[in-house]
Amino acid sequence: MKPNEEMQLDMLVFAAHPDDAEIGMGGTIAKHVKDGFTVGIIDLTYAEMSSNGNVEIRQQEATEASAVLGLSIRDNLGLPDRGLCVIAQQTDFMVAAIRKYRPRLVFAPYFVDRHPDHITCSRMAEEAVFNAKLRRYLPELPAWTVEQLFFYFINDAHPPQLLIDISEVHDIKMNALKAYRSQFMPERNEVDWVETPLTGAYLDNIVARDRLLGQAKKFTYAEGFIAKGPFALQRF
Repeated sequence: MKPNEEMQLDMLVFAAHPDDAEIGMGGTIAKHVKDGFTVGIIDLTYAEMSSNGNVEIRQQEATEASAVLGLSIRDNLGLPDRGLCVIAQQTDFMVAAIRKYRPRLVFAPYFVDRHPDHITCSRMAEEAVFNAKLRRYLPELPAWTVEQLFFYFINDAHPPQLLIDISEVHDIKMNALKAYRSQFMPERNEVDWVETPLTGAYLDNIVARDRLLGQAKKFTYAEGFIAKGPFALQRF
């Protein structure tokens, strides 16, 4: 899963922290990888402010989760956790990633969420997608136009515009999430362990949300998305 200069992705997912993409659209990723699509995740930060675990552990977990999902690439921009800003000094890294991997579709967290970093990541992705197509913006990198920007849900459920049936791959999504043991299943006897919103029944809540989203179309499990602007769809 090493970055390839010649690789063109079908889907590129931006996430503020390792595990965000898996929470919001791990099933959609697994489904499309299974169907032969190339999918990558770019985490903006190393989640160094996490209450449990540390950067090294979080990276090991991200590597394990990436293998479960079958990602083509996973990168980390190394931007500051809780220091994300919609400024060129940060969004230009995202522009460069879009131009490097030339994705057909880009995904980012939905802009309504309890975590400020998720909201900021959403706004940064919107800026980056727009700037990536401007040939006179960072002209040393060939411009690239993304077909569509979609937003995925992390902490909350919102009325979706689009549902993806993930019933057949839901177990893959949950196995990817279980790779993040420091966040969802930490050892309670660890000296620096603390209780957080993630250490309770968070994984159970994800299952419940995926099941709830699926009910509208009689899917066992589904993930929901909001599109930036109108979209035409023959396949995702």
